[in-house]
Amino acid sequence: MTLTPHFLPQPLRGREVALSRTIAFVLFDQALGLNLSGPAEVFSLANRHLAASQLGYELLFLSETGGLVRSSSGLALDTDPLTAIESTSLDTLIVVGGAGASAIGSDSPLVRWIRAAAANVRRTCSICNGAFLLAAAGLLNGRRVATHWCEVDVLKSMYPQVAVELDPIYLRDGTIWTSAGMTAGIDLALALIEEDYGRQISLSVARELVVFLHRPGGQAQFSNLLDAQTRLGLSPGADTRLSRLPAWIMDNLSADLSVERLADAVGMSPRTFARRFSQVHAGTPARFVEDLRLEAARRQLEETDMPIKRLASLCGFGDEERMRRAFIRRFGVPPIAIRDRFGIDARKPTIPASA
Repeated sequence: MTLTPHFLPQPLRGREVALSRTIAFVLFDQALGLNLSGPAEVFSLANRHLAASQLGYELLFLSETGGLVRSSSGLALDTDPLTAIESTSLDTLIVVGGAGASAIGSDSPLVRWIRAAAANVRRTCSICNGAFLLAAAGLLNGRRVATHWCEVDVLKSMYPQVAVELDPIYLRDGTIWTSAGMTAGIDLALALIEEDYGRQISLSVARELVVFLHRPGGQAQFSNLLDAQTRLGLSPGADTRLSRLPAWIMDNLSADLSVERLADAVGMSPRTFARRFSQVHAGTPARFVEDLRLEAARRQLEETDMPIKRLASLCGFGDEERMRRAFIRRFGVPPIAIRDRFGIDARKPTIPASA
């Protein structure tokens, strides 16, 4: 017998509490469960934090014909049919991604419904390669768009009129929000909550989810730290001791990170370290260290109000001017420009409207 667990909360229709915004997730067979469960839990937790104000979200889960929709992992999700919902009653539409998204054409009933519904809702969103459905509906023409990094080239080739960007975790262009893959849907949901009910509520939800960092949408999908761990630990012929190096560097950013010190950290002689490092990494150890220092500094600029002089010292640049030159060399702008665009002061909280 096949088990079909229903791991998501049932739709909130019929509850006594007045919820002010209705969010509809649009699903199809082989949708990615994480694209749905992550954001859905984010909105559900927001409801708990907003309960006293009678504000929050009603969550609906829709598919073309309703009933059970099986996710890519085999979990079966109970959905309502598209025809059962008046799109004028919706606030936000979120189209999830999944296997086969790029094959769903503009004439499919699902895409036709998305096209019509988008005209009535306040905002339309996609997670991962759900962007293909929005593109098929003609909603992304001329817009800046994010999707999973491995789908970028395909989306570009199929829809050349869409400005697909490789790096962002999520993007907002007018009333359209698009996000990268997998856990980026959580970042998108947190951003939507921040827009609706302010940064304090969004950060409270992030804390409860034990999210490591509430990431701004303009951050890169790629983490230099994760990328380095992968290449140093999994490349053919790599010495697995090297995979420990990125985390060690991040714990010792302000130290003297010479080749000799790096070699000692992984238990190699400097000569052996230099040879094995060059076998699996195209750049020099010095460039590698600078990459991780830049990543750490950029996150601090975006998520704290730490003085730049102090930040430069903690991240190992020594002084503010050296860090400024490194930022201009790598990002084309000084650190203050990163803070002005993505820092905490650039994302002012929205005061909740009364119910």
